[in-house]
Amino acid sequence: MISLGNNQPVKSLKMKLKSLFTTLVLALLIASCNSNKKENSSQLNTPNTSGDIKIDNIKLLGNIQILASDSLEGRGFARPGNRKAQALIASEFKRLGLETVLKTGYIQNFNHTYKGKRRQRMFPVKGKDKNDVNVPDTTLVGGNVVGMIKGKSNKIIVITGHHDHLGIRNGKIYNGADDDASGSAAVIAIADYFKNKTPNHTLVFATVDGEESGMLGSKHLVKNFPLGKENIVLNINMDMIAHNDKNELYACGLFHYPNLREPLTKVNSTINLISGHDDPKNKTQDNWTGSSDHISFHKEKIPFIYFGVEDHKDYHKDTDTFETINQEFYIEAVKLIIQAVENFDTDLK
Repeated sequence: MISLGNNQPVKSLKMKLKSLFTTLVLALLIASCNSNKKENSSQLNTPNTSGDIKIDNIKLLGNIQILASDSLEGRGFARPGNRKAQALIASEFKRLGLETVLKTGYIQNFNHTYKGKRRQRMFPVKGKDKNDVNVPDTTLVGGNVVGMIKGKSNKIIVITGHHDHLGIRNGKIYNGADDDASGSAAVIAIADYFKNKTPNHTLVFATVDGEESGMLGSKHLVKNFPLGKENIVLNINMDMIAHNDKNELYACGLFHYPNLREPLTKVNSTINLISGHDDPKNKTQDNWTGSSDHISFHKEKIPFIYFGVEDHKDYHKDTDTFETINQEFYIEAVKLIIQAVENFDTDLK
């Protein structure tokens, strides 16, 4: 109703229209924010009950506990504790009956030369300042541990984690339970799960060395892949999958390889599986594309999915121990990743 003699109804109508306009604007802003959030970091699964995957939980936890024990002294690159880790993983591969892909057995040795300041910081010369560049080069030997389950085809899925960590610093052992004893023990557990199966793809299991020094082992593995890198259709990399208080596991890589999304949506798990951390334009998240060994495959145009958690309070600290991981979360994460491997094995050609 409009009255020429009394403008109160007109004012009332204007106020209602203004209120409606404000509500619509707010709704659009919220929808836009939610849309951007979903685009940048989207839920892949609907968390419910755990899947039907059966693994040896005790063995899984036992392996991560041993790899993260003080006796391995933080598994520093080219250190005795690192070589002990290699030997332990190789013995597990042998126990499971994995085939070797190398003429030398399960361990693929490689050399790396440290120079100048990098050498002095990693392997200091006594009497020299830590930033001194006037030091001699030193060449050290690292080792990847590689085994295989032959599939129905020569197309290959490579499953990786890194067994090295930071070693001993200032008298403290950096055990690296989550980073990345968790990924190495998971590689063993996944191999155990598939040991009596014949997958469609050949599965190569590799714990790589020198990740903390710049992905040295994975670079060597890809460039010297004994079965031909042209046969690799996917890398599944695991780095830090055992410590998260929000029940979240990320699958990084879908920004680069969106065709890999569907197999991940089919996993049944109590864990929230989320995509993200791979879009260089998304400034709200760290970009993990180059943060671990999957980058060595990505640079060779080999698709990857990287499973990991966001940084936590114990990341790269001497408190990253077996006691500070989330054991139930870790077991469930490994089961989730096994489902993903099965789905990719079925769907990928």
